[in-house]
Amino acid sequence: MAKDSHRTERHWKAFADRRRDPDGKREAILRTAVQLFLEDSYSRTAMNDIAQRLNITKPALYHYFRNKEDVLLECYRWGCLLIRESLDDIMAQGGSGLDKVREFIRSYTGVITNDFGRAVIRLDDGELSPEGRAEVRSYKREIDRRLRSFIQEGIEDGSIAPCDPKLAAFSIAGSLNWICMWFQPRGSLTPDEIAASFAAGITDGLRNWDKTAGEKSLRLVDQKPSRPKKTSA
Repeated sequence: MAKDSHRTERHWKAFADRRRDPDGKREAILRTAVQLFLEDSYSRTAMNDIAQRLNITKPALYHYFRNKEDVLLECYRWGCLLIRESLDDIMAQGGSGLDKVREFIRSYTGVITNDFGRAVIRLDDGELSPEGRAEVRSYKREIDRRLRSFIQEGIEDGSIAPCDPKLAAFSIAGSLNWICMWFQPRGSLTPDEIAASFAAGITDGLRNWDKTAGEKSLRLVDQKPSRPKKTSA
């Protein structure tokens, strides 16, 4: 497990360095490719299709990427890195476990409604080589572990009702990932509106209502009743 974590971290850092492309050509290729993969599928998209949409020569693509799988793998890396960066921000903000789950839902929804995030959910990582597939799945396992850790933290701090963190994480991921199947960028609902609705509904289901009720009762007990004013006879 430690070796797998170290390898994943090395991949994260390598991709983060490559993402700092001064002339933007690498990013332009990736943004165009991911749009085509989502529109027509990875299997139906050829390197020549990407070159034609960018109005460049096919050999120019190979200056930045070795082959089509390399492009797909970079698209996965980009989407997973966006999710990871949002998780780091959540950890830095602090708060209860329930607060962290709520922010996870908001930020995750924001990521998976853009092209690179949608690619992580909608594209089949089975199209990758065994090595590439193992890398992408290691990213997904890390995201799952961190969501479970937020849920476990909430159980321990009392903000989340006792439950199985694994099943709760699966339920949350399943409901959020399905957004990619029906979300329309030009639809009537914005990503922020969708995120707010899902965050409210899911966290209400996780919330430790017994503790909330207990705290409310304690506040009522602590409040001293005011004494009636004396009136003159």
